[in-house]
Amino acid sequence: MKPNYPHPLIAREGWPYLAGITLLSLAIQGMVGFLWSLPFWVLTLFVLQFFRDPPRQVPEGEGLVLSPADGRIVAIVSGIDPYLQCPAVKVSVFMNVFNVHSNRSPMAGRVRRVEYHPGLFVNADLDKASENNERNALILETPQGSFTCVQVAGLIARRILCYVREGDEVTAGQRYGFIRFGSRVDVYLPPEARIRVSLGDVVKATTTVLAHWPEAGDGVK
Repeated sequence: MKPNYPHPLIAREGWPYLAGITLLSLAIQGMVGFLWSLPFWVLTLFVLQFFRDPPRQVPEGEGLVLSPADGRIVAIVSGIDPYLQCPAVKVSVFMNVFNVHSNRSPMAGRVRRVEYHPGLFVNADLDKASENNERNALILETPQGSFTCVQVAGLIARRILCYVREGDEVTAGQRYGFIRFGSRVDVYLPPEARIRVSLGDVVKATTTVLAHWPEAGDGVK
């Protein structure tokens, strides 16, 4: 395995929140004492754990599709990739508020297209979230073929952050985005992909292999 960690231990997206709640906790403690400030210190710890962004090791191997997020597998369904308009199997990772919310590229490749869609904020654990919620799709072009990775906002999440643009080159496991406070990520793969996870599995961004890309003999270009 090789390391992939070009960012701080605490995600930069959380710095304003952490600074604000820490200053508030200190102010309350200074004015009325530690016991009154205790709930705010608990909230500070929650914010700290939410925006943690630990280093991850990238598995080495050909055709590995890595998990783009920490969380739980809530869907493995066959259907149509709505962005590439081709048959696909959708693998969905649901992130609760206690998961790391940094999103990472499942494979190395070139960003072919980025599509943002405004929408609703229903529970990201529900399958209809893939079609109805605010979402941001990343279409990646790899040596093996093209596929789609979609950030989906959740019930509490109100901000999807994506830091790559059309034409950018990304490496496997590279941090490319962040979703605040609960969400999901959908990955649309070729139907012939060999899925390596099951419903209910707990996965880790970058370190968990979601699937193996079909080999040339599997009928996918």
